[in-house]
Amino acid sequence: MSDRRDGTPAAALDAEDATDAAESADPASPDGGHAAAAPSTHTVRLELVDEPGQLLAALHPIADNGGNLLSIYHERGNKTPRGRIPVEVDFEATPERFQEIVDALRSEGVNVMQAGTERYAEEVTLLLFGHLIDTDLSDTLSRIEACESASVADVSLAAPQGTEEVSSARLRLEARAGETDAALAAVRELAAEKDFRVVEPLTGVDA
Repeated sequence: MSDRRDGTPAAALDAEDATDAAESADPASPDGGHAAAAPSTHTVRLELVDEPGQLLAALHPIADNGGNLLSIYHERGNKTPRGRIPVEVDFEATPERFQEIVDALRSEGVNVMQAGTERYAEEVTLLLFGHLIDTDLSDTLSRIEACESASVADVSLAAPQGTEEVSSARLRLEARAGETDAALAAVRELAAEKDFRVVEPLTGVDA
């Protein structure tokens, strides 16, 4: 994958599916009173594994649910804390189909970091102590990300006594507005399972 904005990705997909939203208006309602909403431009920010075929697999739920792909932007050198690639996709769809597309992406296991105007508006920083590496740090981060209320924005790991001893990690979480408590509850549950100690939240700290 190269760093670029590509205005023609829809050519690789089913053209009929990709333009379905634009043809969904009911001809029996010429006055527009009950006509389908006009398509508008939406942006989703995704997190993809750096493996062949992942980008195309993520585009299919968009086209299959009536989205008209406009552009794709990604940077392989700018990876997320979990080592994945952030990808920004612009497409046209009606509001109803837009929500269907977001739901379809998530049901396919694609991590949607941002959808349209939906943003992670709240931020907390916390510390984890324990055998973070022995218990699979990647699994820990993945399971936190699986909580739809939050996204792991940054991770800082310290293991001064070696990877087999107790280590610590500072996590900066971005949570949806009003859902910080749900995100912290998910972290607490995971910490109890893996016997971690949690210090949270830290405020006024530069992550």
